[in-house]
Order: sequence, then structure tokens, then C-alpha cells
Amino acid sequence: MIFTEDQLFPISALQHLLFCARQCALIHIERLWEENVLTAEGRIAHEKVDLGGAETRSGRKTVFGLPLRSLRLGLIGKADVVEFSQDAAGKVVAFPVEHKRGRPKQKDCDRVQLCAQAICLEEMLGAKVLDGALFYGKTRRREDVVFDDGLRRLTEETAIRLH
Repeated sequence: MIFTEDQLFPISALQHLLFCARQCALIHIERLWEENVLTAEGRIAHEKVDLGGAETRSGRKTVFGLPLRSLRLGLIGKADVVEFSQDAAGKVVAFPVEHKRGRPKQKDCDRVQLCAQAICLEEMLGAKVLDGALFYGKTRRREDVVFDDGLRRLTEETAIRLH
């Protein structure tokens, strides 16, 4: 199925759905949202990446706040960071990096959100995105994520469930 622009859900809704279905419904269906200390910290942490822009260092272009969309999954959003480089054959390689305020979670909710960004990039660029990273503010570390078949399947199933 191909979704239209007015049928798109935010990519972040996948994370909300897997973390807590009730939270997802309150935010994305009921449109109820109240900022608290934790969400304010997350918003502040995202301010730099949400401004957009790009920089290039050592042959790697880093783009901040890159708009994303997948009509196949019915998702729209923004990548915090996408690092673009070239592989040995000279093809462009995209590497999405999602910034999170807290710590790594046991659940796959953050990995699914990142994988959805990769699927959007694939649809937009026509190139495979093999991996990315989650950056956690509490640990100040990146967690590498490989977009294997299982994670891709869970991401697609979650998008179907969301719709």
C-alpha cells in the first residue's frame, strides 16, 4: 500500500507505540501532550540538530535535521543527524544517528525508530542503508545498530500496527 501525504504518521510514533501503546494513543490520536522535565530536557538536547544545516569534515558530510518520508510505510519525520560518506566503489553511504536524552533501553523501540529512518532514506535515495547509531545523552556514547532482516520486519510490522 502507498500512503498519501495526509495519511502519514510521525516516525517517532513508532517509538511511542513500542514503548507504551497508551502513550502513543494519547499523543498521536487524542493529541494530548504535556511537557515535563524529561521531555523538556529532550527538547533542549535536540535544539542543535533540529536547526538543520550541514558540515563537512574529512570527506564526511553531516546533515542535521534532514526531512524524511516513506509513502510505503506511511511515515514522515526528521533525522537528527545523517552522516554521508563514500564506500570503496564511490557510492554514497548514508548513516543515520538518532539522539536520545536518556540511556539505552532493553526494548527495541529506539532501534525501530532508527530503522524507520533508514527505510525512509532508502526510499528517498534509492540506496541501501545498512546501519546507523543511537546516541544517548546520559552515557554520552553511540550504540551501533545494524538494520538486519529481523529489525526491518519489526519496523514494518510496527508501522502497519500504527496505521
